[in-house]
Amino acid sequence: MAKMFTQMQLQAIADALADTSEGLTGSEIHHLLLTSKIVDIDPPATKRHRLYNAFVTCQNAMQDRRNILAFIRYAMKPEQYARRPERYEPMRANLNRALAFAGLAVEESGKLVSVEQVQTLTEAQRRARELRADLEFRRVHPDVIRFCKEELVKDNYFHAVLEATKSVADKIRHKTGLTEDGATLVDRALAGDLPLIAINALSDDTERSEQRGFVNLVKGIFGMFRNPTAHAPKIKWAVDKDDAEEVLTLLSIVHKRLDGSRMPPRV
Repeated sequence: MAKMFTQMQLQAIADALADTSEGLTGSEIHHLLLTSKIVDIDPPATKRHRLYNAFVTCQNAMQDRRNILAFIRYAMKPEQYARRPERYEPMRANLNRALAFAGLAVEESGKLVSVEQVQTLTEAQRRARELRADLEFRRVHPDVIRFCKEELVKDNYFHAVLEATKSVADKIRHKTGLTEDGATLVDRALAGDLPLIAINALSDDTERSEQRGFVNLVKGIFGMFRNPTAHAPKIKWAVDKDDAEEVLTLLSIVHKRLDGSRMPPRV
């Protein structure tokens, strides 16, 4: 017997594809239904109900899910989003949460693949890994991800920021042998006329100014993101997905500069 989606799976897939803010438009749904040879039986309905009704009717008539799989493949072709690429990843993440219950996933390339079927919403959310996937797409430094891997899996943005900020202090201590933390560590390692760590040759006023700016940047990161997250209750210091992405991307820049730094000889 051919594989079929359950009604609940079809509802979740339709909801993801027709999401109000990030899903397909009405005209896109009409075009993709025609392309997939699925009858658009209820055009006046809301996008979600329209798509769900079309999917259910098609699967009941055909007694398999091939046309629905074709719809998903057509809908998730990356080239269709060339003009508005910001739509693609949020839609893919939403869809993958729904598909995980059917043992399917859409890769970044748009390819529909088989994966281990999940049984719980927590597993589906973990499979989607929205934040971590976005960070990998941005090529965020692996040391940032390494420090907050567990938090990323759980989509715990608040503690992901806290743990990732610690990665900068850890790298500075590792390079210098210092044991301090926070602003004291930054001053001892990066400040002064002959710092322990220099991000350039310090050969002229421009490079020395850049070094001072880097010192202020790192101290500002600790003051703005590490201290509030370390001491404030989570409910009073809200960190959403966009906030986390921006902070972790900034931390990635700091890591890359530290990786390319040198330790001037001491005289």
